[in-house]
Amino acid sequence: MKNRPLFTEQLHTAWASQDSMLCVGLDPDPQQFPASLKGKGGAILAFCREIVDATADLVCAFKPQIAYFASQGAEDQLEQLIDHIHRQHPQVPVILDSKRGDIGSTAQQYAIEAFERYQADAVTVNPYMGFDSIEPYLKYADRGVIVLCRTSNPGGSDLQFLEVNSSDSAQQELLYQRVARLAASQWNKNGQLGLVVGATFPEEIAKVREIVGDMPLLIPGIGAQGGDIPATVKAGTVPGAPGTGMIINSSRAILYASKDIHFADAARQAAIATRDALRAAK
Repeated sequence: MKNRPLFTEQLHTAWASQDSMLCVGLDPDPQQFPASLKGKGGAILAFCREIVDATADLVCAFKPQIAYFASQGAEDQLEQLIDHIHRQHPQVPVILDSKRGDIGSTAQQYAIEAFERYQADAVTVNPYMGFDSIEPYLKYADRGVIVLCRTSNPGGSDLQFLEVNSSDSAQQELLYQRVARLAASQWNKNGQLGLVVGATFPEEIAKVREIVGDMPLLIPGIGAQGGDIPATVKAGTVPGAPGTGMIINSSRAILYASKDIHFADAARQAAIATRDALRAAK
């Protein structure tokens, strides 16, 4: 991938030019495809490409989830999809949602996978093995690395709400807050880190925003997961810079707005409604 700007620059350009904080998650499930695509070769690419082309002017990012491709043996279609987005919609960055987390030598291979094989602009990673599991990704100084912090799933509290000693005082802080603090300071060597914070926990979004300043937050959990849009936007807004700082993801509610032959048109209408709700909330 040549001559693409820094990930954070791409985001700021997209927030401004698209006037959108919406990210469309690409989680292709062949069981939910319209009948016209079921059982056909290349159906995953065809489905995702139509969704992308129908919504590209409405979003600040696309987020393909690697498991939905790999489980179907469709990694080649994922490569082709990202290439299509870069060629046809170069204003929209691509976040590869893989949530990798492993020792340094293995993380290096995952970084090659994300940034050289798939040519993603950013990747999601799991930080719970520590900084050496993140460091290999930082060798790609222009790419984004988005660190799991406060996830939207109910079980996230099992670990993320554990109390730990504060790194700079005798006070206690929660583990997700420690992750946010580290990501915003000593881990953010290239200035290209972001954090995943779920829309299902707006109070925690606000606490993370207070810790990390204007760092980008990837926020899943609106749409099918029920996250509250006004509460999410209020909590995650960068002071003095409304309309920036957040990549607010919706997947199923947009992808499967309709299961007939006009699925892409329905997806566009669902994306417009979500984008407009995000605009109104800011």
